[in-house]
Amino acid sequence: MLIAAAMIMAALHAQAATRPEPGERRLTVKVGSVDREYVVYVPRGYEGTSRVPVVIMFHGGGGTARGTMTETGWTAKADEARFLAVFPEGARPDTSKPAHFVLNPQVWNDGSGRFAAIMKADDVGYIRAAIDDLRRRFAIDATRIYASGFSNGASMTFRIGEELADRIAAIAPVAGTCWKPAPAPSRAVPCLYITGTDDPLNPLAGGEIRMPWSGTSAGTKPSVWEDAMRWARGTGCGEASARIILDRGGVKATCWGPGRGGCEVFLYTIEGMGHTWAGGRNLLPEAWVGRTSDKISATDLIWEFFSRHALTASPS
Repeated sequence: MLIAAAMIMAALHAQAATRPEPGERRLTVKVGSVDREYVVYVPRGYEGTSRVPVVIMFHGGGGTARGTMTETGWTAKADEARFLAVFPEGARPDTSKPAHFVLNPQVWNDGSGRFAAIMKADDVGYIRAAIDDLRRRFAIDATRIYASGFSNGASMTFRIGEELADRIAAIAPVAGTCWKPAPAPSRAVPCLYITGTDDPLNPLAGGEIRMPWSGTSAGTKPSVWEDAMRWARGTGCGEASARIILDRGGVKATCWGPGRGGCEVFLYTIEGMGHTWAGGRNLLPEAWVGRTSDKISATDLIWEFFSRHALTASPS
């Protein structure tokens, strides 16, 4: 009996020793010869025994994991709904110096040929490695890994949704571009796309974009409608299936589908909102990005959408 009690106490001690404390931790994975960092937020109440979902959130161009945590409220949502919130850091020109919005911006290789593509950053390989690292370190539900992102991070979200369709259950890009004219994910990945009607960096009509702080070109974008349609076509949601499901209080939502596997694609436009995260905190000057909006909480809406979707089988 004493031996049994000792074994139980030892097991409890080992569990307590390995159970992650709630809060944030900075982790590193190697991609080829390059070390890449990401921040994972462990929610309150995580025991390390029951498997939990994962939300991967990509910062905008020039942003950081820390800034995105402040802007979006994903850590509070993680505590409320009990999932791991993951904030990868993009590639920056000078890795010997800290990230800086203008002087040393962190960016994503989002498929546009801009930004991190010039540095030949393997961001898809990076996220694949980060997911593998998370599976080793934490008790995660591999059928419920989701991706969201803002601006350049939203464009990265579209890319991840296509190239890691076997691992990502659903995506939610905000104020970014689907750069690939004909995305063809191996699995139809559900998508919720959010943007503002007054966004100077992701205009509804598309066109050439210039950075307001430097005047440099950020490329020529398709229209927001074409962004959504690209994903709808790629997931088998026909153009004729488009229907308005909400048009109230300055919020308009269009839905396409169902497509392959019952996939649906949603486009939410927020009247009067600029290049910001709806319901979040804007860290850039309004003169650059326009007004924010509290007509919806993007974080709440996205989590409600994510919570309805899962892979049908756990990836290997």
